[in-house]
Amino acid sequence: MDKKIANIETVSAYNDLIGVETLHPLVSVIDLSEANPMKHFRQVFGFYAVFLKEVKCGNLIYGRQYYDYQEGTLVCLAPGQVIGLEDNGETFQPKGRALIFHPDLIRGTSLGRNMKEYSFFSYAVNEALHLSERERRMVTDCLQKIRHELEHPIDRHSKRLITIQIEMLLDYCLRFYERQFITRQQVNRDILTRFERLLDEYFEGDRAQRKGLPSVRYCAGELCLSPNYFGDMVKKETGKTAQEYIRIKLIDIAKDRVLAPDKTISQIAFELGFQYPQHFTRMFKKVAGYTPNEYRSQTN
Repeated sequence: MDKKIANIETVSAYNDLIGVETLHPLVSVIDLSEANPMKHFRQVFGFYAVFLKEVKCGNLIYGRQYYDYQEGTLVCLAPGQVIGLEDNGETFQPKGRALIFHPDLIRGTSLGRNMKEYSFFSYAVNEALHLSERERRMVTDCLQKIRHELEHPIDRHSKRLITIQIEMLLDYCLRFYERQFITRQQVNRDILTRFERLLDEYFEGDRAQRKGLPSVRYCAGELCLSPNYFGDMVKKETGKTAQEYIRIKLIDIAKDRVLAPDKTISQIAFELGFQYPQHFTRMFKKVAGYTPNEYRSQTN
C-alpha cells in the first residue's frame, strides 16, 4: 500500500479500515481520535468527505503570507480525489472529525440537486478553509446534529433529516469561504496581478499561435491553483468569471493589433490562437460591440 493508491468505495469500508462502528451504510460522522492508529497511505474515495482538523498548528503559510489559524482547518473532497501521503513507516493517531457521505444518499434530494454549487469540493487540499473559533464551533455543532440523527433508528424521516443537516453544513462552508476570500484580498490581488502578467506573456510570443487560446484550467495550473478555486476567486474579486476575464483581456490585446494596418484580420486571429477567423470576429463583436473590421474603420 506504500506506493499504491487504495480505493475505498463505501462508507462501511472506510469505517472498517479505521475501526469505527457503521451506524448508517451511506453516511458517517467520525471522531478520528477514536480511530485505530494508522500508517500513511494514499487513498481515493467513492464518497464525499469533510475533514475538520482540530489540533493547534500555529501559523499557516499560504502563498507568501502567514495566517494565524490555531485550529480548525476544513478540507472537502469529492469522489475520485486522491488524498494522503506515501507510507514513511511511521504510525500516527488521527485527530479531528470527519463527515463522509455516499452520493447515493443525496440522489433525488435538494442537496443532490444543488451539489454543483459547492465548488469547494474540487479545491486542492492547499486551498483548505481556515476557520475562526466561532466558525469551528458552528461546524462542530452541525456534525453533532448529524451524529445524533445517525444514532436514531433509521426510519422514513432519516434520509431527509440527515441531508438537510449536511446541506446546512455545506451552506455554512460557502459563507465561510466567502469570508476567507475577503480576508485574503491582498493575496488574491497578487494572484490577479500574476494572472494579468501570465496572459500578457502568453500573447506576446508565439505561444497562442502554437497552443491555441488559454483555458481557465491552464491559467489555474500556471498559478498553482485548482480551476474551481481560481474561478471562484476571480469571480469574487472582479465580478466576472475567469473565462470572461480571459476574453476581455484577449480582446483588449486584439484591439491594438487590429489597428495595425499591415496585417489582415485573419492573420491577427491566428496569431491570437483562434483556429477560425469567424470565431475571432464573433468574440470581438460580443465583447467590443463591433466587428474587427468595423473597429478598424471607425478608429482609423
